[in-house]
Amino acid sequence: MTPCNLRNISESVVSGQWLVVSAGDFSDAWIAICVADLATDHCLADVRIFAVTLPIRLLAVDIDGTLLNSQFHISQADMGALRRAHETGVEVLLVTGRRHAFALPIAQQLGFDLWLISSNGAVTRSLSGETFHSDLLPVETCRQLCATMPEFRGNTVITFDKESKGALVLERMDELTASIQRWLEKNLQFIDFVVPIEDCLVADPVQIMFCGPIGRMRAALNALEASRLKDQITIVRTEYPARDLSIVDVLNRNCSKGHALERWARHRGIARAQVMAIGDNHNDAEMLAFAGVPFIMDNACEELKSRGWQVTLSNDDGGVAAAIEQTLPDFDGISREAASEYSPGRKP
Repeated sequence: MTPCNLRNISESVVSGQWLVVSAGDFSDAWIAICVADLATDHCLADVRIFAVTLPIRLLAVDIDGTLLNSQFHISQADMGALRRAHETGVEVLLVTGRRHAFALPIAQQLGFDLWLISSNGAVTRSLSGETFHSDLLPVETCRQLCATMPEFRGNTVITFDKESKGALVLERMDELTASIQRWLEKNLQFIDFVVPIEDCLVADPVQIMFCGPIGRMRAALNALEASRLKDQITIVRTEYPARDLSIVDVLNRNCSKGHALERWARHRGIARAQVMAIGDNHNDAEMLAFAGVPFIMDNACEELKSRGWQVTLSNDDGGVAAAIEQTLPDFDGISREAASEYSPGRKP
């Protein structure tokens, strides 16, 4: 390891990274210091500071376009890699735009217990149904959104946090069928038709979604960004150019995959540098920006692949497995026991 001077620490390491410090009078002692806790006016004689790469403890994986291939299956390579990561003590977390009930069958295929962040960060829930956090869209905000977007009513779906009929509410299906027929068929038992759609708003929904061809949804996106509600909401888009499909999700303010992942890592006492994330779409951007070790899929658009994140293979070529196998061998340097001892929640 190469030492760096204390005065140059801000240029040498990133926030949340852990350091090993050797002081002149205590040459046989090593002290772990978190950068976030290190005062800029530290005065230690003959100090040497070494940046340390801690092992990955939390692995956040998107589902559609990442874990699922173009045939909507998990490859054996990806399945095996996630199971090996779990067996080595890495917590695997699925982070998806799907609502919890629709993501559940995918998570259950992995064969081990885990938590899901669903609806683009709005709900964090276990396989058994225990809820850690939910961030719902205020009913009045949703009502105003419906009034603001009258020309997109045929593209509108309102989602509620329940697993029964009425979890998904539409006015009609005609404009949605061409874009998401498969999704509609799989969720038919949960769909209710309400006209006008505002009449379903008797409780806070999870989100309001606009879905359709990319060109039409870009017009919806522009309308949302120009509305007076833009400072009260989070607008998240997901695009699949090969299917001419775009989904624009409107969530509560400051609700995203990134916010939810940060909240979970803090709850688990895991430093940002020990979080790995893999995604492929625009709704993954905040999650990848938060993770200390981010990977973008090769099937992602060029705009996302140009952001400086490591690029793994495509979802049809085992990109999840490739990213994990590239990262897991780095579990050396500090042992897992030492990493636990130097938990970010503890002071050295």
